[in-house]
Amino acid sequence: MTAHKGLARWHQVIENGSSPAELAAIIREDAQFHSPVVHTPQKGRDLVVAYLAAAGQTLGNDSFTYVRELVDGDNACLEFTTEMDGIHVNGVDIIRFDENGLITDFKVMVRPLKAVNKVWEQMAAMLERMKG
Repeated sequence: MTAHKGLARWHQVIENGSSPAELAAIIREDAQFHSPVVHTPQKGRDLVVAYLAAAGQTLGNDSFTYVRELVDGDNACLEFTTEMDGIHVNGVDIIRFDENGLITDFKVMVRPLKAVNKVWEQMAAMLERMKG
């Protein structure tokens, strides 16, 4: 049941533009983020928020849409499609929620390879801009 509660909040934050403040409110302090282009997990709310906010700015354009959603207990898998610079991106967000519906673990997987390369390029640029 907690995944349903957490997903409702996740979708609301996405619809509102993925602001860092709203993301921080739905992510546990000790959460982890697994990027499709960074080998090691990013640990802690601040890093998870930074990555998800950057993803919202790069992947979350007008073509972004969730096309399938699977929920099992505390886990959810959301398949998405989007287009970046003319490249079709297909991916999944795998999210685990705690008993309060807060995100504890967020993994993004992307295909095909040219989409992974485009995501890496744009995410790196966005994260760099966010630092400055």
